[in-house]
Amino acid sequence: MKVTKFGGSSLASATQLCKVLDIIKADYERRFVVVSAPGKRTAEDTKVTDALIKYYQNYKAGNDVTADQEWIIERYRAIIEELSLGSAILDKIAKAIKDLATLPIDNNRFLYDTFLAAGEDNNAKLIAEFFSQNDVPAQYIHPKEAGIIVSSEPGNARILPSSYDKLENLREYNDVLVIPGFFGVTVDDEICTFSRGGSDITGSIVAAGVKADLYENFTDVNGIFAAHPGVIDNPHSIPELTYKEMRELAYAGFSVLHDEALIPAYRGKVPLVIKNTNNPDHPGTKIVIEHTGKDIPVIGIAGDDHFVSINMSKYLMNREVGFGRKVLQILEDLNIRFEHMPTGIDDMSIVLRDRELTPIKEQEIITQLTRKLEVDHIDIQHDLSIIMIVGENMKSQVGVMSTATKALSDNHINLTMISQGSSEVSIMFVINSEDEKKAVRALYDAFFK
Repeated sequence: MKVTKFGGSSLASATQLCKVLDIIKADYERRFVVVSAPGKRTAEDTKVTDALIKYYQNYKAGNDVTADQEWIIERYRAIIEELSLGSAILDKIAKAIKDLATLPIDNNRFLYDTFLAAGEDNNAKLIAEFFSQNDVPAQYIHPKEAGIIVSSEPGNARILPSSYDKLENLREYNDVLVIPGFFGVTVDDEICTFSRGGSDITGSIVAAGVKADLYENFTDVNGIFAAHPGVIDNPHSIPELTYKEMRELAYAGFSVLHDEALIPAYRGKVPLVIKNTNNPDHPGTKIVIEHTGKDIPVIGIAGDDHFVSINMSKYLMNREVGFGRKVLQILEDLNIRFEHMPTGIDDMSIVLRDRELTPIKEQEIITQLTRKLEVDHIDIQHDLSIIMIVGENMKSQVGVMSTATKALSDNHINLTMISQGSSEVSIMFVINSEDEKKAVRALYDAFFK
Protein backbone atom coordinates (compact mmCIF):
# COMPACT_ATOMS: atom_id res chain seq x y z
CA MET A 1 0.00 0.00 0.00
CA LYS A 2 1.50 3.30 -1.13
CA VAL A 3 0.71 6.96 -0.58
CA THR A 4 1.72 9.03 -3.61
CA LYS A 5 2.06 12.80 -3.53
CA PHE A 6 2.42 14.99 -6.62
CA GLY A 7 3.82 18.53 -6.49
CA GLY A 8 2.62 21.57 -8.42
CA SER A 9 4.98 21.12 -11.37
CA SER A 10 3.66 17.57 -11.82
CA LEU A 11 0.08 18.89 -12.05
CA ALA A 12 0.58 22.10 -14.02
CA SER A 13 -1.10 21.02 -17.26
CA ALA A 14 -3.13 18.35 -19.01
CA THR A 15 0.10 16.85 -20.38
CA GLN A 16 1.47 16.47 -16.87
CA LEU A 17 -1.78 14.95 -15.61
CA CYS A 18 -1.57 12.27 -18.29
CA LYS A 19 1.87 11.33 -16.91
CA VAL A 20 0.36 11.18 -13.41
CA LEU A 21 -2.42 8.89 -14.66
CA ASP A 22 0.14 6.52 -16.19
CA ILE A 23 2.10 6.46 -12.92
CA ILE A 24 -1.01 5.52 -10.90
CA LYS A 25 -2.06 2.88 -13.46
CA ALA A 26 1.44 1.34 -13.39
CA ASP A 27 1.09 0.22 -9.76
CA TYR A 28 -2.18 -0.91 -8.18
CA GLU A 29 -0.64 -0.37 -4.72
CA ARG A 30 -0.83 3.42 -5.25
CA ARG A 31 -4.16 3.81 -3.46
CA PHE A 32 -3.80 7.25 -1.88
CA VAL A 33 -2.95 10.28 -4.03
CA VAL A 34 -2.17 13.63 -2.36
CA VAL A 35 -2.14 16.60 -4.72
CA SER A 36 -0.84 20.18 -4.78
CA ALA A 37 -2.38 23.11 -6.66
CA PRO A 38 -1.38 23.50 -10.34
CA GLY A 39 2.13 24.95 -10.56
CA LYS A 40 3.89 26.87 -13.32
CA ARG A 41 3.70 25.59 -16.90
CA THR A 42 6.65 27.79 -17.91
CA ALA A 43 9.13 29.95 -16.04
CA GLU A 44 7.02 33.03 -16.79
CA ASP A 45 3.74 31.44 -15.70
CA THR A 46 1.88 32.07 -12.42
CA LYS A 47 1.11 29.38 -9.86
CA VAL A 48 -2.54 28.99 -8.95
CA THR A 49 -1.59 29.53 -5.29
CA ASP A 50 -0.02 32.90 -6.12
CA ALA A 51 -3.13 33.87 -8.10
CA LEU A 52 -5.26 32.98 -5.07
CA ILE A 53 -3.10 35.22 -2.88
CA LYS A 54 -3.74 38.13 -5.28
CA TYR A 55 -7.46 37.29 -5.30
CA TYR A 56 -7.49 37.35 -1.47
CA GLN A 57 -5.67 40.69 -1.30
CA ASN A 58 -8.10 42.36 -3.70
CA TYR A 59 -11.13 40.88 -1.94
CA LYS A 60 -9.95 42.03 1.47
CA ALA A 61 -9.18 45.52 0.10
CA GLY A 62 -12.68 45.79 -1.36
CA ASN A 63 -11.48 45.83 -4.97
CA ASP A 64 -13.21 44.22 -7.96
CA VAL A 65 -12.18 40.53 -7.99
CA THR A 66 -13.83 39.49 -11.27
CA ALA A 67 -10.53 39.35 -13.17
CA ASP A 68 -8.91 37.27 -10.42
CA GLN A 69 -11.78 34.79 -10.41
CA GLU A 70 -11.78 34.49 -14.20
CA TRP A 71 -8.01 33.90 -14.39
CA ILE A 72 -8.14 31.06 -11.85
CA ILE A 73 -11.24 29.46 -13.38
CA GLU A 74 -9.70 29.74 -16.85
CA ARG A 75 -6.61 27.91 -15.60
CA TYR A 76 -8.73 24.94 -14.53
CA ARG A 77 -10.88 25.21 -17.69
CA ALA A 78 -7.81 24.81 -19.92
CA ILE A 79 -6.91 21.55 -18.21
CA ILE A 80 -10.50 20.25 -18.15
CA GLU A 81 -11.16 20.96 -21.82
CA GLU A 82 -7.89 19.45 -22.98
CA LEU A 83 -8.71 16.29 -21.03
CA SER A 84 -12.35 16.31 -22.26
CA LEU A 85 -13.76 15.97 -18.76
CA GLY A 86 -17.06 17.78 -19.46
CA SER A 87 -18.67 20.88 -17.98
CA ALA A 88 -19.99 19.45 -14.69
CA ILE A 89 -16.59 19.43 -12.95
CA LEU A 90 -15.79 22.91 -14.29
CA ASP A 91 -19.08 24.28 -12.96
CA LYS A 92 -18.32 22.80 -9.55
CA ILE A 93 -14.84 24.36 -9.47
CA ALA A 94 -16.04 27.74 -10.78
CA LYS A 95 -18.70 27.92 -8.06
CA ALA A 96 -16.11 27.09 -5.36
CA ILE A 97 -13.77 29.83 -6.61
CA LYS A 98 -16.52 32.46 -6.76
CA ASP A 99 -17.93 31.47 -3.35
CA LEU A 100 -14.65 32.56 -1.75
CA ALA A 101 -15.78 36.16 -2.33
CA THR A 102 -18.82 35.60 -0.10
CA LEU A 103 -16.83 34.73 3.03
CA PRO A 104 -16.83 37.17 5.97
CA ILE A 105 -13.76 39.40 6.15
CA ASP A 106 -13.97 40.95 9.63
CA ASN A 107 -12.74 38.82 12.54
CA ASN A 108 -12.05 35.89 10.21
CA ARG A 109 -8.65 34.49 11.23
CA PHE A 110 -8.91 31.71 8.67
CA LEU A 111 -9.87 33.71 5.57
CA TYR A 112 -6.36 33.73 4.05
CA ASP A 113 -5.95 29.98 4.68
CA THR A 114 -9.33 29.26 3.09
CA PHE A 115 -8.36 31.16 -0.07
CA LEU A 116 -4.98 29.41 -0.34
CA ALA A 117 -6.42 25.93 0.26
CA ALA A 118 -8.80 26.34 -2.70
CA GLY A 119 -5.96 25.57 -5.14
CA GLU A 120 -5.32 22.09 -3.77
CA ASP A 121 -8.96 21.39 -2.97
CA ASN A 122 -10.27 22.08 -6.47
CA ASN A 123 -7.38 20.32 -8.13
CA ALA A 124 -8.16 17.18 -6.13
CA LYS A 125 -11.76 17.28 -7.44
CA LEU A 126 -10.48 17.64 -11.01
CA ILE A 127 -7.95 14.81 -10.70
CA ALA A 128 -10.44 12.40 -9.09
CA GLU A 129 -12.80 13.04 -12.02
CA PHE A 130 -9.95 12.55 -14.52
CA PHE A 131 -8.99 9.21 -12.96
CA SER A 132 -12.60 8.00 -12.86
CA GLN A 133 -13.10 8.76 -16.56
CA ASN A 134 -9.90 6.88 -17.44
CA ASP A 135 -10.38 3.46 -15.89
CA VAL A 136 -9.06 4.28 -12.41
CA PRO A 137 -11.97 4.13 -9.93
CA ALA A 138 -11.25 7.20 -7.79
CA GLN A 139 -12.90 9.33 -5.15
CA TYR A 140 -12.21 12.88 -3.98
CA ILE A 141 -12.09 13.08 -0.21
CA HIS A 142 -11.97 16.32 1.78
CA PRO A 143 -9.42 16.50 4.64
CA LYS A 144 -12.31 16.75 7.12
CA GLU A 145 -13.79 13.49 5.87
CA ALA A 146 -10.34 11.90 5.76
CA GLY A 147 -9.74 12.84 9.39
CA ILE A 148 -6.99 15.45 9.02
CA ILE A 149 -7.95 17.48 12.09
CA VAL A 150 -5.45 20.21 12.98
CA SER A 151 -4.69 22.88 15.56
CA SER A 152 -6.16 26.37 15.17
CA GLU A 153 -2.92 28.02 14.04
CA PRO A 154 -3.49 29.79 10.70
CA GLY A 155 -0.56 29.23 8.36
CA ASN A 156 1.14 26.84 10.76
CA ALA A 157 -1.37 24.08 11.50
CA ARG A 158 -0.29 20.99 13.45
CA ILE A 159 -1.95 17.61 13.12
CA LEU A 160 -3.80 16.53 16.27
CA PRO A 161 -2.70 13.07 17.53
CA SER A 162 -6.31 11.87 17.61
CA SER A 163 -6.46 12.23 13.82
CA TYR A 164 -4.41 9.12 13.18
CA ASP A 165 -7.13 6.76 14.43
CA LYS A 166 -9.60 8.14 11.89
CA LEU A 167 -7.02 8.21 9.09
CA GLU A 168 -6.50 4.48 9.50
CA ASN A 169 -10.12 3.94 8.42
CA LEU A 170 -9.16 5.12 4.92
CA ARG A 171 -7.67 1.67 4.38
CA GLU A 172 -11.22 0.31 4.06
CA TYR A 173 -11.94 2.20 0.80
CA ASN A 174 -11.61 0.25 -2.44
CA ASP A 175 -11.25 3.27 -4.75
CA VAL A 176 -8.12 5.34 -5.21
CA LEU A 177 -8.56 8.28 -2.82
CA VAL A 178 -7.53 11.72 -4.07
CA ILE A 179 -6.81 14.02 -1.11
CA PRO A 180 -5.96 17.73 -1.38
CA GLY A 181 -2.68 18.60 0.31
CA PHE A 182 -1.57 21.64 2.29
CA PHE A 183 -4.48 21.98 4.74
CA GLY A 184 -6.61 20.36 7.38
CA VAL A 185 -9.73 21.29 9.32
CA THR A 186 -9.92 22.49 12.92
CA VAL A 187 -12.31 21.07 15.51
CA ASP A 188 -14.43 24.18 14.83
CA ASP A 189 -14.62 23.26 11.13
CA GLU A 190 -12.27 26.00 9.90
CA ILE A 191 -9.80 25.55 7.02
CA CYS A 192 -6.25 25.84 8.35
CA THR A 193 -3.09 25.41 6.28
CA PHE A 194 0.25 23.89 7.11
CA SER A 195 3.33 26.01 6.53
CA ARG A 196 4.20 26.78 2.86
CA GLY A 197 5.04 23.63 0.92
CA GLY A 198 2.69 21.77 3.23
CA SER A 199 1.39 19.25 0.68
CA ASP A 200 4.50 17.27 1.61
CA ILE A 201 3.24 17.32 5.19
CA THR A 202 -0.21 16.05 4.17
CA GLY A 203 1.34 13.16 2.27
CA SER A 204 3.50 12.24 5.24
CA ILE A 205 0.53 12.41 7.63
CA VAL A 206 -1.63 10.19 5.40
CA ALA A 207 1.24 7.70 4.96
CA ALA A 208 1.67 7.43 8.71
CA GLY A 209 -2.10 7.29 9.33
CA VAL A 210 -2.84 4.45 6.92
CA LYS A 211 0.39 2.65 7.88
CA ALA A 212 1.60 2.70 4.28
CA ASP A 213 4.45 0.52 3.09
CA LEU A 214 5.92 3.48 1.17
CA TYR A 215 5.37 7.20 0.78
CA GLU A 216 6.23 8.35 -2.76
CA ASN A 217 6.89 12.05 -3.28
CA PHE A 218 6.85 12.90 -6.99
CA THR A 219 8.49 16.14 -8.07
CA ASP A 220 10.47 17.36 -11.11
CA VAL A 221 13.96 16.06 -10.21
CA ASN A 222 15.55 12.60 -10.08
CA GLY A 223 15.74 12.52 -6.30
CA ILE A 224 18.24 14.29 -4.05
CA PHE A 225 21.74 15.24 -5.16
CA ALA A 226 24.92 15.10 -3.09
CA ALA A 227 25.26 18.88 -3.52
CA HIS A 228 23.22 21.71 -5.02
CA PRO A 229 23.18 21.49 -8.86
CA GLY A 230 23.40 25.28 -8.99
CA VAL A 231 26.81 25.08 -7.32
CA ILE A 232 28.18 21.73 -8.55
CA ASP A 233 27.96 20.80 -12.21
CA ASN A 234 26.04 17.52 -12.58
CA PRO A 235 26.37 16.23 -8.99
CA HIS A 236 25.57 12.56 -8.48
CA SER A 237 22.19 11.61 -6.99
CA ILE A 238 21.94 9.90 -3.63
CA PRO A 239 20.28 6.46 -3.87
CA GLU A 240 19.58 6.17 -0.15
CA LEU A 241 19.84 8.26 3.00
CA THR A 242 18.36 8.13 6.48
CA TYR A 243 15.77 10.44 7.97
CA LYS A 244 18.44 11.93 10.24
CA GLU A 245 20.66 12.70 7.24
CA MET A 246 17.74 14.20 5.31
CA ARG A 247 16.85 16.41 8.27
CA GLU A 248 20.42 17.75 8.41
CA LEU A 249 20.54 18.42 4.66
CA ALA A 250 17.08 20.05 4.64
CA TYR A 251 18.15 22.32 7.48
CA ALA A 252 21.22 23.45 5.58
CA GLY A 253 19.49 24.37 2.35
CA PHE A 254 18.26 21.24 0.52
CA SER A 255 14.74 22.32 -0.45
CA VAL A 256 13.50 19.28 -2.40
CA LEU A 257 11.40 18.19 0.57
CA HIS A 258 9.66 20.25 3.22
CA ASP A 259 11.57 19.32 6.39
CA GLU A 260 8.42 19.19 8.57
CA ALA A 261 7.11 16.50 6.23
CA LEU A 262 9.71 14.10 7.60
CA ILE A 263 8.21 14.00 11.09
CA PRO A 264 4.99 11.95 10.64
CA ALA A 265 6.60 9.46 8.22
CA TYR A 266 9.65 9.10 10.48
CA ARG A 267 7.54 8.48 13.58
CA GLY A 268 5.34 6.07 11.63
CA LYS A 269 8.47 4.26 10.35
CA VAL A 270 7.30 4.69 6.75
CA PRO A 271 10.11 4.78 4.16
CA LEU A 272 9.91 7.68 1.72
CA VAL A 273 11.10 7.88 -1.87
CA ILE A 274 11.53 11.03 -3.94
CA LYS A 275 10.90 10.41 -7.64
CA ASN A 276 10.56 12.35 -10.89
CA THR A 277 7.13 12.60 -12.57
CA ASN A 278 8.90 13.22 -15.89
CA ASN A 279 11.20 10.22 -15.44
CA PRO A 280 9.26 7.73 -13.29
CA ASP A 281 11.53 4.78 -14.12
CA HIS A 282 14.46 6.44 -12.32
CA PRO A 283 14.78 4.87 -8.84
CA GLY A 284 15.02 8.26 -7.17
CA THR A 285 16.22 8.72 -3.59
CA LYS A 286 14.89 6.54 -0.79
CA ILE A 287 14.78 7.86 2.78
CA VAL A 288 14.87 5.13 5.40
CA ILE A 289 15.20 4.66 9.15
CA GLU A 290 18.55 2.84 8.84
CA HIS A 291 20.92 2.36 5.92
CA THR A 292 20.60 -0.86 3.95
CA GLY A 293 23.37 -0.18 1.42
CA LYS A 294 27.14 0.13 1.63
CA ASP A 295 28.81 2.29 4.27
CA ILE A 296 29.52 5.64 2.59
CA PRO A 297 30.95 8.10 5.15
CA VAL A 298 29.63 11.33 3.56
CA ILE A 299 26.37 11.29 1.60
CA GLY A 300 25.86 15.01 1.00
CA ILE A 301 27.18 18.54 1.37
CA ALA A 302 24.93 21.55 1.91
CA GLY A 303 25.41 25.26 2.43
CA ASP A 304 23.10 27.99 3.70
CA ASP A 305 23.68 31.69 4.33
CA HIS A 306 22.20 34.57 6.36
CA PHE A 307 23.61 33.58 9.74
CA VAL A 308 24.91 35.76 12.56
CA SER A 309 27.20 34.88 15.46
CA ILE A 310 27.10 36.53 18.87
CA ASN A 311 30.57 36.01 20.35
CA MET A 312 31.35 36.69 24.00
CA SER A 313 34.19 35.99 26.39
CA LYS A 314 34.51 36.25 30.15
CA TYR A 315 37.42 35.15 32.30
CA LEU A 316 36.49 32.09 34.45
CA MET A 317 33.14 31.75 32.64
CA ASN A 318 33.12 27.99 33.23
CA ARG A 319 33.13 28.50 37.03
CA GLU A 320 30.05 30.71 36.98
CA VAL A 321 26.96 28.62 37.76
CA GLY A 322 24.03 29.39 35.42
CA PHE A 323 25.92 31.57 32.95
CA GLY A 324 24.64 29.75 29.86
CA ARG A 325 21.08 29.75 31.17
CA LYS A 326 21.23 33.50 31.75
CA VAL A 327 22.48 34.12 28.21
CA LEU A 328 19.66 32.06 26.73
CA GLN A 329 17.16 33.81 29.01
CA ILE A 330 18.15 37.14 27.47
CA LEU A 331 17.45 35.71 24.00
CA GLU A 332 14.15 34.19 25.14
CA ASP A 333 12.98 37.49 26.62
CA LEU A 334 13.63 39.09 23.22
CA ASN A 335 11.79 36.23 21.42
CA ILE A 336 14.97 35.12 19.63
CA ARG A 337 15.61 31.52 18.59
CA PHE A 338 19.18 30.28 18.43
CA GLU A 339 20.58 27.60 16.13
CA HIS A 340 23.96 26.55 17.57
CA MET A 341 26.01 27.26 20.67
CA PRO A 342 29.73 26.31 20.46
CA THR A 343 31.59 26.99 23.73
CA GLY A 344 35.05 27.09 25.29
CA ILE A 345 36.08 27.46 28.94
CA ASP A 346 35.95 31.27 28.78
CA ASP A 347 34.15 31.78 25.45
CA MET A 348 30.68 31.22 24.06
CA SER A 349 29.18 31.81 20.63
CA ILE A 350 25.49 31.86 19.77
CA VAL A 351 24.73 31.26 16.08
CA LEU A 352 21.32 32.35 14.83
CA ARG A 353 19.62 33.30 11.58
CA ASP A 354 19.93 36.99 10.83
CA ARG A 355 16.15 37.40 10.48
CA GLU A 356 15.98 36.93 14.26
CA LEU A 357 17.90 40.15 14.86
CA THR A 358 16.90 43.77 14.42
CA PRO A 359 19.22 46.70 15.15
CA ILE A 360 17.25 47.39 18.35
CA LYS A 361 17.44 43.76 19.52
CA GLU A 362 21.13 43.64 18.66
CA GLN A 363 21.86 46.67 20.83
CA GLU A 364 19.71 45.27 23.64
CA ILE A 365 21.68 42.00 23.62
CA ILE A 366 24.98 43.88 23.86
CA THR A 367 23.65 46.05 26.69
CA GLN A 368 22.28 43.16 28.74
CA LEU A 369 25.31 40.92 28.30
CA THR A 370 27.58 43.78 29.34
CA ARG A 371 25.52 44.98 32.32
CA LYS A 372 23.86 41.85 33.66
CA LEU A 373 26.53 39.24 32.93
CA GLU A 374 29.55 41.56 32.90
CA VAL A 375 31.21 39.88 29.92
CA ASP A 376 34.72 41.05 29.14
CA HIS A 377 34.18 41.19 25.39
CA ILE A 378 31.30 40.88 22.95
CA ASP A 379 31.00 41.23 19.19
CA ILE A 380 28.33 40.32 16.67
CA GLN A 381 29.54 38.93 13.36
CA HIS A 382 27.27 39.14 10.31
CA ASP A 383 27.32 37.65 6.78
CA LEU A 384 28.10 34.09 7.82
CA SER A 385 27.25 30.81 6.09
CA ILE A 386 26.94 27.30 7.47
CA ILE A 387 28.43 24.44 5.47
CA MET A 388 27.48 20.92 6.55
CA ILE A 389 28.91 17.58 5.55
CA VAL A 390 26.41 14.86 6.39
CA GLY A 391 26.61 11.10 6.83
CA GLU A 392 25.65 8.73 9.62
CA ASN A 393 28.65 6.53 8.85
CA MET A 394 31.18 9.31 9.46
CA LYS A 395 31.54 8.23 13.09
CA SER A 396 32.96 4.85 12.02
CA GLN A 397 35.43 6.34 9.53
CA VAL A 398 38.83 7.80 10.40
CA GLY A 399 39.98 11.01 8.68
CA VAL A 400 36.72 12.67 7.65
CA MET A 401 37.48 15.87 9.56
CA SER A 402 41.07 15.86 8.29
CA THR A 403 39.91 15.53 4.67
CA ALA A 404 37.40 18.35 5.09
CA THR A 405 39.68 20.85 6.80
CA LYS A 406 42.51 20.13 4.34
CA ALA A 407 40.16 20.79 1.40
CA LEU A 408 39.11 24.11 2.90
CA SER A 409 42.67 25.07 3.78
CA ASP A 410 43.95 24.22 0.28
CA ASN A 411 41.32 26.61 -1.09
CA HIS A 412 42.27 29.40 1.35
CA ILE A 413 38.91 29.32 3.15
CA ASN A 414 39.08 30.57 6.72
CA LEU A 415 36.99 28.78 9.36
CA THR A 416 35.12 30.90 11.89
CA MET A 417 34.05 27.87 13.93
CA ILE A 418 33.53 24.11 13.75
CA SER A 419 30.79 22.12 15.50
CA GLN A 420 29.77 18.45 15.58
CA GLY A 421 26.70 17.16 17.41
CA SER A 422 26.80 14.21 19.78
CA SER A 423 25.05 12.00 17.20
CA GLU A 424 27.94 12.62 14.77
CA VAL A 425 25.55 12.73 11.81
CA SER A 426 27.03 15.99 10.55
CA ILE A 427 29.98 18.34 10.85
CA MET A 428 29.21 22.05 10.66
CA PHE A 429 31.63 24.71 9.45
CA VAL A 430 30.85 28.41 9.85
CA ILE A 431 32.55 30.59 7.25
CA ASN A 432 32.17 33.99 5.62
CA SER A 433 29.28 33.97 3.16
CA GLU A 434 31.48 35.15 0.30
CA ASP A 435 33.30 31.79 0.46
CA GLU A 436 30.19 29.58 0.59
CA LYS A 437 30.10 28.28 -2.99
CA LYS A 438 33.87 27.83 -3.10
CA ALA A 439 33.70 25.80 0.12
CA VAL A 440 30.94 23.52 -1.18
CA ARG A 441 32.94 22.87 -4.37
CA ALA A 442 36.11 22.14 -2.41
CA LEU A 443 34.37 19.66 -0.10
CA TYR A 444 32.52 17.98 -2.97
CA ASP A 445 35.78 17.45 -4.84
CA ALA A 446 37.41 16.06 -1.70
CA PHE A 447 34.69 13.50 -0.91
CA PHE A 448 33.09 12.65 -4.25
CA LYS A 449 35.78 13.02 -6.90
